[in-house]
Amino acid sequence: MKKVFLFAAAFGSLLTAQAQLQPSKMTPESSEIWSPVPRIVTPGGMSNAVSGFTAPSDAIVLFDGKNLDKWQATNGAAPAWTVADGAMTVTPRAGDIQTKQEFGDFQLHIEWRAPSEVKGNGQGRGNSGIFMQGVYELQVLDSYNNRTYSNGQAGSIYKQTMPLVNATKGPGEWQTYDVVYTAPRFNKDGQILIPAYITVIHNGVLIQNHTQIQGTTPYVGRPTIQPHGRGPIKLQDHGNPTSFRNIWIREL
Repeated sequence: MKKVFLFAAAFGSLLTAQAQLQPSKMTPESSEIWSPVPRIVTPGGMSNAVSGFTAPSDAIVLFDGKNLDKWQATNGAAPAWTVADGAMTVTPRAGDIQTKQEFGDFQLHIEWRAPSEVKGNGQGRGNSGIFMQGVYELQVLDSYNNRTYSNGQAGSIYKQTMPLVNATKGPGEWQTYDVVYTAPRFNKDGQILIPAYITVIHNGVLIQNHTQIQGTTPYVGRPTIQPHGRGPIKLQDHGNPTSFRNIWIREL
């Protein structure tokens, strides 16, 4: 009888302990989060001057169609690209240009246009590139009815990852890239802890979906890991008069 009593007492204590661990009765309000409050950002509006939307209120406008004040040549000199009709255009053999400001994680909007007069084929048509942090190339190319290697066509992470689909418009038409990029993280010894990732929407179509960037994007050779910090947005002079406009960035 004593054993039964002790068991009952122990069982009762267990039920009491479990009851104490159980949360109070849940209500719809129990899972509501009221703080912190997301900060207000005013979205961009439709514009006749550019395709899609103008920059949101918290964006850094890198090019508004008027000048190249926020850009420089890679050697720090003034950029030699031309500005006309709200766009900047590669001056062939003038060299790459890059932003004066450097970035880590970001959302980037950029519009580009391959020449309307088709010259060449493959990598010779409307070729340029957008380099995240000055290191990792998102390919710009006239890939409309223009066969080339798949990881070198428009929207590819150059020589690494082909786009999910080819959403390229025809030559001479303005196209958009909307990019979400997270920078790689390195430890103090230069070893990579977290790789870079990139999501790209091309003309409203998802073409890179949280794609891991494997390292540098060289023309010859395999990707390598090169430790770095914040870096610029770099645009490539590949010898074709490719144009860009409506460039803005949001730091994340």
